[in-house]
Amino acid sequence: MKILGCDLIPVTRGTATLKDAVDSAFEEYLKDPENFIYAIGSVVGPHPFPKMVRDFQAIIGTEAREQFLSRHGKLPDYLTACVGGGCNAIGLFTAFLNDDQVKMVGVEPAGKGLDTDKHSATLTLGKPGQIHGMRCYVLETEDGEPMPVHSIASGLDYPGVGPQHAYLKDLGRVQYETATDQECLDAFITLSRVEGIIPALESSHAVAWAIRTAPTLSTDQTILVNISGRGDKDADYVADLLGL
Repeated sequence: MKILGCDLIPVTRGTATLKDAVDSAFEEYLKDPENFIYAIGSVVGPHPFPKMVRDFQAIIGTEAREQFLSRHGKLPDYLTACVGGGCNAIGLFTAFLNDDQVKMVGVEPAGKGLDTDKHSATLTLGKPGQIHGMRCYVLETEDGEPMPVHSIASGLDYPGVGPQHAYLKDLGRVQYETATDQECLDAFITLSRVEGIIPALESSHAVAWAIRTAPTLSTDQTILVNISGRGDKDADYVADLLGL
């Protein structure tokens, strides 16, 4: 972002996670909404931001659908993508929503475990609520405040989720699963060593689900995994964690 000319200001308050960054961006925008422009990369916030980001991200699903059909002559049996705010997942899923035979799975961070407070499994354990100008599922404290959340992947640590995902969960069109930090790390290493593809830690959650699920399927069934980012940014962090 700096190479492209952006003044990058890290957020340091609160838990310094995605929620706090969105809070800060909204506050800056509201100081001068006539001259400031607010933009976000995830499908969260008030209308029209979730719709705008979905429409831009939909190219992922459109191209994936065309390429899969061209290569395999059929649609995949499963789609899977990681979900924090949910932009890459909604981008992939949108092109397949009318293909009833395609099962879609969003994978949330179980972090240190769903039985701890160190996770970001909003759709799995959250309840309907409001955050950042939208109604969706939210992880909240007993006082109704957004809960401090955790994920090994910095792009997934958000106590809410895009409203489209909340709707797709309620419809039953998309199934939402989880993967722990350890499963994510294992998937990161496995894909890197077996395929030579180093995935982002965010994407590694979807890879973990695919690795866990593939042995239960027949050999003619297929899973399309969305790799939403490269692992370059995470390589040093993972190396430190694993002592490599």
